[in-house]
Formats: sequence, structure tokens, C-alpha cells
Amino acid sequence: MWKCFLLFVFLLTFTLSEGDLLRTKRGVYSKNFFGGVWGNRPPLLEAGQAKTTCTCKCGERNEVSRIVGGEEAGVNEFPWVAKMTYFKKFYCGGMLINDRYVLTAAHCVKGFMWFMIKVTFGEHNRCNATTRPETRFVIRVIANKFSLANFDNDIALLRLNERVPMTAAIKPICLPSDDSDLYVGVKAVAAGWGTLTEEGRVSCTLQEVEVPVLSNEECRNTKYTSSMITDNMLCAGYPKTGQKDSCQGDSGGPLITERKHDKRYELIGVVSWGNGCARVGYPGVYTRVTKYIDWIKENTKDGCFCTD
Repeated sequence: MWKCFLLFVFLLTFTLSEGDLLRTKRGVYSKNFFGGVWGNRPPLLEAGQAKTTCTCKCGERNEVSRIVGGEEAGVNEFPWVAKMTYFKKFYCGGMLINDRYVLTAAHCVKGFMWFMIKVTFGEHNRCNATTRPETRFVIRVIANKFSLANFDNDIALLRLNERVPMTAAIKPICLPSDDSDLYVGVKAVAAGWGTLTEEGRVSCTLQEVEVPVLSNEECRNTKYTSSMITDNMLCAGYPKTGQKDSCQGDSGGPLITERKHDKRYELIGVVSWGNGCARVGYPGVYTRVTKYIDWIKENTKDGCFCTD
């Protein structure tokens, strides 16, 4: 009987169409049925293991090329960007924050069978089957108090089955050091394999786009209603002209900015939602990472953070 039930669940999940998994705006929406069936088990304690000492540095962008405006990124230019696949199909992005954890959007994982999510690092052209990038499986999902009604608290942590080695092609992004910084007016960069147009196909190669951060007051005065933009969100883009934005498939990916004092990069947003892509009056909406620094650190104590 159990074998039949498991087969039914497997087939039902496997036959979900792309339309079932994709939100109409960005990424995927949650299928709470699977989350309820499978639950989420804590990891086994790594008792007796010596705590890893990290000698790496976070936020080091490989400045091979610096292309902005929705163009192809340089190979391994953003070494923290992770590709997420579900039953071998790309659907969301994420970013490495230490050697054990990936940060992503809660709507990319909420309700999914977490053990079927594979995370890939050090990849540029996801359509190139000849390369063998570093891959890991997810053994635990820690989602914040995500609300599907308004996408508030759209942030989640993925604990990986094995630690990720730090190389020239794989490095974590720095977390913000000042949780009071609103980043208004700074130029930020979003990266992902999402679609290049609102109704287009997802990209084979990693793309990047530079967008300015807006104040929440300005964002609430766009075509979004004020109640749609919570204090846990951050808006970035060009509401008067559109043109540049993250899009479908970019969900869960990073919005980063360069620090002035050391020229390294820190994570300020997680691609969350928006009304279409690059539409006039509708800037991209991101989860504001500074609101979750304590939560991130509390839930990733067994990971080794690189030096800031």
C-alpha cells in the first residue's frame, strides 16, 4: 500500500507542467500539499567534528568583464550565484552565503519536496552539458514566515548535504554589516538565468542588470498600492521608463551592491516579485536582506562564513 502511495506522489509531482510551477509574475508559487506530506526534518548533528576554519573572503567579484543593462555576465563573474533545479528542471536562483547554506526566496521552496531540489555552483552556461559544475542536494529548508497573500518574508535558507569548496569560481556573497542601511539611490546588480523578455524563454547564460534602489516611499507612489510594499521589501528599477528589471526565472537570485571601503560586494536583496518585467510604473520588488541578518546567522551556525 505504501509503495503505491509513494508511486502516486512521485508521478503526480513529476507530471506537474511548467505552467503549474511557474508563477505568472516571477519564479514558482508554493504547492503546500507536498510540504504537508513530507514535512521538513532537521539535519543530523555533526557531533565530534572540528569546526571548519575559513580562510576565504566573501563578495569578491571576478571582474573579467563588467556588462550592465541586461547583458550576459562574464564567466564566473558572480561566483556566489547558484542555480536551482527541481526534477532536473531549472526554475529558480539562489546565492551561497557560507560553505553549507544557500539563501533563496521562500516561494522557490515552500511546499516543494526539498530532497528533490538540486543546487549547482560555478555555472555560467546552464545549457552546456559538457561541463560538470559543483552540485549539492538540499537536506533541510528553513523558510521564514512567508505569506503567499502578499509575498512578505519571501526568504529561505537551504542546508546542503555537503560543504561547498571555495574556489576561484565559487565564493560566497557578503551579508550586510549595517542593518540600518536603506541603500536608497545606490546602484545594485541583479543576476540570474531568467527570461530576457516578459514572455520569453529563460536564458542559457547567466545575465546581469544594473538598477537603482528606490526608497519604499517612492515605490509606494508607483502603480503599486502602498499596502503591497511592506518594510521587509526593497524596490529597484526605473519606474518612469521601465527597460531594466529581473524577470521570470530570476526568483531567489541576488541583488548586490559594491561596498565603498573595500570594493567587495554585499547582498541587499533577494529577487521576489513584480508586476510583469520592466513595465513602466512597476519596479522590481526584492526581499530586504537587512531585515533578516539575525535570523540568517541564528539558523546557519554550523556553516563557516568567510571574512567580511
